[in-house]
Amino acid sequence: MLDPSKIDSIVQGITNALPSGLTAMQDDVEKNIRAALSATFAKLDLITREEFDVQTQVLHRTREKLEALEQRVNELESKK
Repeated sequence: MLDPSKIDSIVQGITNALPSGLTAMQDDVEKNIRAALSATFAKLDLITREEFDVQTQVLHRTREKLEALEQRVNELESKK
């Protein structure tokens, strides 16, 4: 899930960009934007950076094993 502080920084950036006439409604706007962003991000199938890094390492190890097996198969076939 996305870090709540990231959502807060996005909301803050949006509310800072609002015209000065809307500052009276700022709390309401912030709440609605935060809810919309949270709902949107919840629908996305996001993973954390840590999960991505773990899967990258798993893929790397799998590739190494596959290359070693391919080499072994080639050696065995060449002995025939």
